[in-house]
Amino acid sequence: MLKQHRELSMSIRRTIENNEEAGIRPSKTYQSFVAAAGGHRELNFIEKDVRNYITREVRNVSEQEDAKEFGKYLLRMKEKNPNFFFELQLEEDQSIKLAFWADARSRAAFEYFGDVISFDTTYNTNRYNLVCGSFVGVNHHDQSTLLGCSLMKNEEIESFKWLFQSWLRCMGGNAPKGFLTDQCASMKRALEACMPTTVHRWCIWHIMKKIPSKLNGYKGHADIEQEMSQVVWNSQSKDSFDRNWNDFLLNFGLGDNKWLSDLYEDRHIWVPIYLDHHFWAGMRSTQRSESMHSFFNKYITRNSSLIQFVKQYDNCLGSREQAERESDAADFHTVIPCATKSCIEAQFQDAYTHAKFREVQAQFRGKANCITRLKNSALGYSVYEVGEQVSSSIFNKFVVTYDSVAAEVKCHCLLFESRGILCRHALSVLSFEQVSQVSPRYILERWSKKVKRRHTHIKSSHDEPLMEPRSKRFDQLVFRSQNICEFASESEELTAILHRAYDNVMAEMEALKAKRKGTSSLSHEDANLESVNELQSPPRIRTRGRPKNRLGSKLEKQIANATKKKKTKVLSEVKVMFFKFVAIEFIFLVNSLGNVCMLYFR
Repeated sequence: MLKQHRELSMSIRRTIENNEEAGIRPSKTYQSFVAAAGGHRELNFIEKDVRNYITREVRNVSEQEDAKEFGKYLLRMKEKNPNFFFELQLEEDQSIKLAFWADARSRAAFEYFGDVISFDTTYNTNRYNLVCGSFVGVNHHDQSTLLGCSLMKNEEIESFKWLFQSWLRCMGGNAPKGFLTDQCASMKRALEACMPTTVHRWCIWHIMKKIPSKLNGYKGHADIEQEMSQVVWNSQSKDSFDRNWNDFLLNFGLGDNKWLSDLYEDRHIWVPIYLDHHFWAGMRSTQRSESMHSFFNKYITRNSSLIQFVKQYDNCLGSREQAERESDAADFHTVIPCATKSCIEAQFQDAYTHAKFREVQAQFRGKANCITRLKNSALGYSVYEVGEQVSSSIFNKFVVTYDSVAAEVKCHCLLFESRGILCRHALSVLSFEQVSQVSPRYILERWSKKVKRRHTHIKSSHDEPLMEPRSKRFDQLVFRSQNICEFASESEELTAILHRAYDNVMAEMEALKAKRKGTSSLSHEDANLESVNELQSPPRIRTRGRPKNRLGSKLEKQIANATKKKKTKVLSEVKVMFFKFVAIEFIFLVNSLGNVCMLYFR
């Protein structure tokens, strides 16, 4: 336990560095050492030594050097692959105001998955309080894929304009068809200016989540919330939504509610029936972006440096790439059996990835709850009414049209238009019409497992750590010795041979080291990157206690102010009592001193 007896060997230090880069917490790293050694007593260091090494050596990036190292990282990535893209906007003092970057793989993936983008921002990812924003798409396995990252000093309209223009330049000027964000007014204005042809959609999850707080003051707010959800999700046309919304306001006396009035004015950018005739790849919220941010938040705090942030961003890119590679391999080597004898299901089994074929199978299972009835038919054009049983007593009705000449089927639920998956109502009509093969227009190339996509041949960006020459030599030796040790461990004889060889080599190295004692050599590789040496880090934002929320409600502020006043009142009372106590003690001491003096003079 004595400090002078505790030390971290080269092997321990390299393991700590690798675990830190992988986002493994120090406590877990220390526990792995304990497990490998056979107990705490077998280690000649404690957990505090591991944490101190991480703080002083691994994370020790000064605020003056942080921005320079961030700039060097961007240049190294550009040198490794010319298709790596980045842009910076600096303040007058050369500190970073705005930054955007995307690796070569993300730029290539945009060609296939850039039709619908989710964008969201998050806080507390670095010591400068720069806002992190991520562009996220959906790949053919229904997995989230990163298509760019940004850091911003503020969330003003001009900042978002700069960011969206940089992102468009990165992606060859091709704007997505759909763009999902939260209800940020600055984002909305910037998107209208930068991508006028793109359909903008607000995250419906955020809106529905606000209902309790916005309508909590009304009597029967639980019934209000339920009825509003029914109107939003179950209206089958724009006209029916307008009627149902007006009835909803009238029944609950909400006609003068400003929040609901504003939502109705903006209904075209959040209500599903107004948007589902566009393709959204199954996205209705920004939760994919938020899931990426939750990955960052596991390993990054508000005290992290920019270099720590980009390392974890690289790790996120690598994990997304690996998930896609594993899913591609599963599609190639395995087959999900069909649940029915339908030839249409076999069509999708042959073409679609496992993830999307499972969605198709869910629609085939739902077809069992549908009852199809022909309403009218003329010249090969038929109109059907499909009743879907959603509970023991409730049937929802959907109108499905089928054109036998054009081999076209269309349902009013708009599932195919918005998700690219044929709905159970359309499948029920196709079965009724005895159609054995669907038109190729209903088998989207976007979900296909047979397409050779260019981005799969590009490795995601990953910065190689700038190690000292000794660390590099150590890693090389460990890598080579692993094969030798694995071979020698097969038998006692081979192990004994290796032990003798180790003893001989150790004796030879110690003799050479003793002969060279008193001399030393130092090797240092210094990257001369003059173009980033003037970069300055933004001023560090120092916070106390729990980080503040993005928005605080009026009730929260009233509670905070009341608590503050209460604390001030209690503190004042304590001060009064303290001064009373001091005064009494002072009087007692004066009286005692007077008595002593009187006795002395007697």
